[in-house]
Amino acid sequence: MSDFLAAAVQLTSGSDPEANFAAAEEQIELAARRGAELVGLPENFAFMGDDARRLELAPALSEQCERFLVTMACRYQLAILGGGFPVPVGDGQHTYQRAQLVGRDGQLLARYDKIHLFDVDLPDGSTYRESASFSPGQSHPPVATIPGLCPVGVSICYDLRFPELYRHLVGDGAEVLMIPAAFTAFTGKDHWQVLLQARAIENTAYVLAPAQTGLHYGRRQTHGHAMVIDPWGTVLADAGVSPGAAIAPIDPDHLKRIRGQMPSLQHRRPALF
Repeated sequence: MSDFLAAAVQLTSGSDPEANFAAAEEQIELAARRGAELVGLPENFAFMGDDARRLELAPALSEQCERFLVTMACRYQLAILGGGFPVPVGDGQHTYQRAQLVGRDGQLLARYDKIHLFDVDLPDGSTYRESASFSPGQSHPPVATIPGLCPVGVSICYDLRFPELYRHLVGDGAEVLMIPAAFTAFTGKDHWQVLLQARAIENTAYVLAPAQTGLHYGRRQTHGHAMVIDPWGTVLADAGVSPGAAIAPIDPDHLKRIRGQMPSLQHRRPALF
């Protein structure tokens, strides 16, 4: 299987879905022009605003997001991951945070509802309670083989802190770990790159990490630095702190070489742990 270009898109999404869709398509088109065959959009790519407005928009917005992903895949002839959009649970008070992977012909390849919710009190005084208006998914994160490319595993943002999830994905055959995020600026400066490189190294897998960046609603600020990282842990591309994309090659042969030279996955002792 030959190598291909992958793009981790970086956005500064706000509370206007139409503006967010336009900004996302601009980056998708630019990535396609550079030859990207796999594009990842960050968490909250279609809406990043207050909870009440998200709950109000969710029924229509979830359908808009699904149509948008199919349209983008077909228009630009690439596989695309929508890294997180709200889907109604049915109680009027919560949504799922859903990532959806669509193939270049518009076919649904994978769907995942975020299972780890970000309920934290940070040292800078910021408090986050995703569980107040999100419901956790109840299914294992999926691995999907993108026709003509490779198997990819899907996760979302806070999942990054749970290494067992990525062991599951690699155990199911993932060669690329997709980690779309809206990482906070406070935690991101210390943890984002370290965690991404750790997931790549310990699983000898590529990491494709789309990101939100900059100032959003209220005091919300995200870290940026969308990245593509190889199975050795080398950062191949970093989008910095402005909207754009990190674009780099995914080389299955390179992955096989590294897994052969560092066969840690074969040396695991699952009977003991």
